Amino acid sequence: MKTPALYIAEELMPFLRAKLAEFLYSGGMTQAEIGEYLGLTQAMVSKYLAGKYRSPPGPVAERLIAIAEEGARFILYGGSKEDAIVLISRRLVELLQSGFLCKYYAEYAGISEEACRSIYSVQRHRGEVLEELALALRRLLEIGGFGKLIPEVRSNFAYALNTPSSNGDVAAVPGRITVVKGKPFALPPEFGVSNFTAGLLVEIGKIRPEVRSVLNIRAGGDVEAALKRAGMKAVRVKTGGLPEEEAIRRIAEVFRDAPHDAVVDEGGHGVEPMVYLFGEGPFDVVDKLRKLVEALENEKAE
Repeated sequence: MKTPALYIAEELMPFLRAKLAEFLYSGGMTQAEIGEYLGLTQAMVSKYLAGKYRSPPGPVAERLIAIAEEGARFILYGGSKEDAIVLISRRLVELLQSGFLCKYYAEYAGISEEACRSIYSVQRHRGEVLEELALALRRLLEIGGFGKLIPEVRSNFAYALNTPSSNGDVAAVPGRITVVKGKPFALPPEFGVSNFTAGLLVEIGKIRPEVRSVLNIRAGGDVEAALKRAGMKAVRVKTGGLPEEEAIRRIAEVFRDAPHDAVVDEGGHGVEPMVYLFGEGPFDVVDKLRKLVEALENEKAE
């Protein structure tokens, strides 16, 4: 009997461990440290770094690489082994919950896709979303230079449940992120405390369900140039003068043709120009913000 747990262990984990090893090694960890963290022998780490592993189908490999990159960032940021295991396990379960892996698991196990979907029909628990967003928020507030990117209307950082149906399915920062005594400050995330950013994730989720997190920052020529230097895909829209619901739909529609890292809203009369950074999860968004800050600082240094 080939259960989902066996599928993950046999078909996904060897490739995922290999990619984790690659990202951690490029991030400065030694083979011995990687082996201790991942529970592998140094010989196995060396084998993985030499590219000696079997790859899953292309679409699956892409998702696993994204999970490995997020997990490696978390580890390199100082996350504990226990929390790293929880984070990566959740990401793997999400791939089954969303139905993405059901095609591949069904072929492996010899069952129907419908049977797979029935196993993982329960949405991720709200407490887990709050926990992950809170941790990512702490990382965000520690980034030097973030405070200078907070707009006049202040920033918000949001993270949605899988397939959110309303703003109540989106966690965000109550009162938004502001600057206190020269430093960014935020209250712990809660559900149902955001309208616009939550509405964006609900609407975009209908088009790109993998996009579940967003952070808004100030706009400006320097920010747009930095986005380009950082290699991020950005698209421009204009919502000035539109009702809130229509503005949300206008931004969400740009995801119909292709995914984007950022959307630059030109604003308009009474509407502050804004940049929205999007990602599959909050750590993905934090990483993009970090790259943006680095690009801005490098430009000043030149």
